[in-house]
Amino acid sequence: MPRGGSLTGLLLSFEGVDGSGKTTQVARLARALRDRGHEVVSLREPGGTGLGEKIRSLLLDPSPEPPVPLAELLLFSAARAQILSTRVVPALQRGAVVILDRYCDATFAYQGYGRGLPLDQILSVESIAATLLPARTWFLDLPPEEAARRRSSRGGDSDRMESEADSFRARVREGYLERARRDPERVKVLDATGTVEEIGDRVLEQALSFL
Repeated sequence: MPRGGSLTGLLLSFEGVDGSGKTTQVARLARALRDRGHEVVSLREPGGTGLGEKIRSLLLDPSPEPPVPLAELLLFSAARAQILSTRVVPALQRGAVVILDRYCDATFAYQGYGRGLPLDQILSVESIAATLLPARTWFLDLPPEEAARRRSSRGGDSDRMESEADSFRARVREGYLERARRDPERVKVLDATGTVEEIGDRVLEQALSFL
């Protein structure tokens, strides 16, 4: 698949389990690049569009009848196809930097390793719904116990994904690490136990190398 850099703009993404700090780093990088004069579009997955936000609410709802793993895969992929076509590609065509809070690597990790769906099935759907790959993806790696501590300190109700067992999150982490092993030039593993500033400085340095 072509990488985000093949268009006029630049596609970047962040990955990590809930509590890893990726959303904070998305906002930090977006602000730093805007300060340098770049147009930046930051989006979350699933979401970012009217349809995507509706799908997000379905996927995260702690319903007594949750989607089965295959339905979950297809719902995530439908939201991805929508945001890619309507928001990501147009922004890249006009030369913007697009930063995604989760993308197709999340599906590999969560639905592949977390749910146990066959990886060839995951990759087949990915080839349809995620026709662009980021120029760089940062996986903020955090031990499951530390991620749980951070989520607990935030307070509030947990959504369906946040309510999963630690064993699920451990499998997800291994999925992300495997994805990085498969594509080491694109997916960079960062130790998320560092400070926000330390992580952000490394991310910004790498992002600027593409610009």
